[in-house]
Amino acid sequence: MAQIPRSFRLLEELEKGEKGLGNSSCSYGLKDSDDLDMKDWNGTILGPPHTAHENRIYSLTIHCPHSYPGAPPVVKFESKINLPCVDARGVSLEAGLHT
Repeated sequence: MAQIPRSFRLLEELEKGEKGLGNSSCSYGLKDSDDLDMKDWNGTILGPPHTAHENRIYSLTIHCPHSYPGAPPVVKFESKINLPCVDARGVSLEAGLHT
């Protein structure tokens, strides 16, 4: 199966984020607009209604390694959050990069 080149995939993701396409409770974009490698991103998640997270805003950072999209990005919650898939430092355990 052919893999989409990293830069094409990230440009597609950036366009979606800038245009607000997709889930309206999430927003994201490049941390630094001059980052030609598109490796560091910021994101915001609005807590879903009718949950313990309702009316909360969570900030996160996203790092896309050079092996992306073959390897997942590293996601770190900057806001405190209590989820079983997030360690005490705010790093998503799903990425498999926790230490």
